[in-house]
Amino acid sequence: MELHNLQPAKGSTHSDKRIGRGQGSGFGGTSTRGHKGAKSRSGYSRKVGFQGGQMPLQRLVPKFGFKNINRVEYKGVNLGSLQAVADKHETTTIDKALLIKAGLVSKNDLVKILGNGEITSKLEVKANAFSKSAKEAIEKLSGTTEIL
Repeated sequence: MELHNLQPAKGSTHSDKRIGRGQGSGFGGTSTRGHKGAKSRSGYSRKVGFQGGQMPLQRLVPKFGFKNINRVEYKGVNLGSLQAVADKHETTTIDKALLIKAGLVSKNDLVKILGNGEITSKLEVKANAFSKSAKEAIEKLSGTTEIL
């Protein structure tokens, strides 16, 4: 086999359907669009979810529940993660900047400290919110909690 005698497998290629090239082509006249109707017109584009005039599924299915527009979304950080960050960075003060540096939260997140895990050292923690159990665990070791 050489480069000059390469060819595609038999039946794997075919010439394109050339529409709108006269009656002799078999695809002249209406150019495969049929007679009349929206899809035969120029400029037609099907709407997303259109089902041929049938009631679209997104309108048919009943809606339920509601979205609270005033919901405040917090990024949760557990006590175990705080202890790991404190040990890694050898510090007792943990604030949002340190958590961003550690990769636990991003700069636009609101931070809530949650009570899962253990802490073994006295920590000064600054965050947007604390769970009751997390606050108790930090203050039990005579640490401090500050709400930003």
